[in-house]
Amino acid sequence: MKSIFSKPVIILFVVLSSLSHLSADVNVPSIVSDGMVLQRNENIKVWGWADAGEQVEVDFMGRTYLTTTDTDGKWQVVLEPAEAGGPYKMKISGDNTIVLSDILIGDVWIFSGQSNMTHYFGRHQERYAKEIAEANVPEIRQLFVPTNPVLTGPAGDVENIGWVAATPETVLDFTVIGYFFCKKLYDEYDIPMGIINTCVGGTPIEAWTSEEGFKGFSDIEKTIKQNKDTAYVNRVNREARESRMKGAPKRVQDKGMKGEVKWYSPEYEPLNWKRINIPGYWEDQGVRNLDGVVWYRRVFDVPKEMTGNEAVVKLGRIRNADELYINGERVGNTTYEYPQREYTIPAGVLKPGNNLFVVRVTNQYGKGGFIPDKPYLLMAAGDTIDLKGYWQYKVGEVYRHDKQFKSGISAQNSPTALYNGMIAPFTNYAVRGFVWYQGESNAGNPEAYKDFQPNLIKDWRNKWNMGKLPFLIAQLPNYMDVDYLPAESNWAEIREVQLQTALEMENVGVGINIDLGEWNDIHPGNKKPVGERLALVAQRISYGEDGIVSSGPIFSGYKLDGNKVVLSFDHVGSGLVSGNGEELAHFALAGDDGKFYWANAKIKDDKVVVWHEDIENPSELRYAWADNPDFANLYNKEGLPASPFKVIIEQ
Repeated sequence: MKSIFSKPVIILFVVLSSLSHLSADVNVPSIVSDGMVLQRNENIKVWGWADAGEQVEVDFMGRTYLTTTDTDGKWQVVLEPAEAGGPYKMKISGDNTIVLSDILIGDVWIFSGQSNMTHYFGRHQERYAKEIAEANVPEIRQLFVPTNPVLTGPAGDVENIGWVAATPETVLDFTVIGYFFCKKLYDEYDIPMGIINTCVGGTPIEAWTSEEGFKGFSDIEKTIKQNKDTAYVNRVNREARESRMKGAPKRVQDKGMKGEVKWYSPEYEPLNWKRINIPGYWEDQGVRNLDGVVWYRRVFDVPKEMTGNEAVVKLGRIRNADELYINGERVGNTTYEYPQREYTIPAGVLKPGNNLFVVRVTNQYGKGGFIPDKPYLLMAAGDTIDLKGYWQYKVGEVYRHDKQFKSGISAQNSPTALYNGMIAPFTNYAVRGFVWYQGESNAGNPEAYKDFQPNLIKDWRNKWNMGKLPFLIAQLPNYMDVDYLPAESNWAEIREVQLQTALEMENVGVGINIDLGEWNDIHPGNKKPVGERLALVAQRISYGEDGIVSSGPIFSGYKLDGNKVVLSFDHVGSGLVSGNGEELAHFALAGDDGKFYWANAKIKDDKVVVWHEDIENPSELRYAWADNPDFANLYNKEGLPASPFKVIIEQ
């Protein structure tokens, strides 16, 4: 990395339209802090607040930049572009002096979206133990932005945040996808990488778009205007609370917690408990209309060698909440369904011989119980005990949902709220581009997403005003039940929107993840290839690596040969192959009646020929069109999967 030689003093007088933040002392936003990564080869804005009319001096890399605050006390200077390098110091002086150290110049990426982007290494320590141990990479740094929805308008700062360099200890808080994305690029180019980690689980794309970005969306504009009225928001939320309180049926206390001897106690005598299998949903085991509390119990024989020290129990995933008791002691609980359960059992809880395991499961809606295909085991002293199989269960409480309650206003799910609080404060900060993993929360309305996705890209590019910054989309992976007949799918529609957005907009790319999901987990654990595939797309779009195979095959066109459809693809790489060595699968054709049937497909001269013996005039073709197209297997020889797609066939 190169150092930058000093040049003459540059004097700038700039008025900053940002947060009004009056202070006697010169100060700066939290992002401008020790350890920050500044964007190379771009004009770099440094800004802050002081007294009105106060002169501010910024010294950086041998240059001095001068400005004077405006009448609102805002100031800004623009540093000249610099090559990658560091570490450097920056001195900011007015009536007081701020000295910032350990500053790097490299590439800065915004990572945003919902929960799959938020997932941090601390939730994946077992899978990525080796990568965590080797994560002593101080030139990869993260700025973590806490959840901060704001309904009233753009915020000027997010307080108490700072840059953190990657070490085996600190990386536990890094976004997994963001780290692997940056690590691949860092290894390739030896350039410092900055991660601005700003994402919130379960949030729709509308929350991440600015008010200006919704011009012409009349219904959303109305909502934004209403939500700016704090009195209105408070009234709606108060009425929602009152509705829930008045309309809620009287709750009967959980029987398992009601008596003098609780159901988790070793002294409790279980009478009339029934048999049930773990894992599995209770609705799939002869139970109906049961939202509420269900208790599970089983006695396990634990060898003496597994006792005396800490142990670990894994309980897969549970819908929705759980409490685990062992020998009458509460050793862990989780309040919602998504995290995989892994609880540490303190030394002394397990004893040689019989040990009572009791799990209290609370389910508010949908199927309740233990999700299949997850680990259920006890681990201690290098040995394991399988916890799967038949347990005993008894219902402690049944919930009734007799009344529709008024809905309140969820700030973090409201239009503009997360843009205002978590994106707007950083639009002054030069970046290389954006990495986006979102869509699950909008899967119920893919038609609207056709407008929302490109609209967000245009909006953010306008806000940064740095041209058509690269925007990289993580396409949704496979999820939910595998359907063995052709079917409609909202998740497939969302993937199509993501693909078409990448094809139609300049400097937009998509990372294809159709083989990286899990049928029973909206948060699949295999996140390393998600980050690395996005990095491949970045190498092509942002780093000019035109010769790189950055993607799996992407449909580019077709021609008819009788009743056969001959498909062409971009990103073929070294050639098309079946990823699993079997015949190509998950191609579906429809004829004049619009009904889809699985079709034959074979590779010929790096094209795919698709046909069905009973369809003379194919009208539409689909590939991997399902929530979970588990047996889709078209790849290139570089091991990258083809994107799902659909095409209307003109005769």
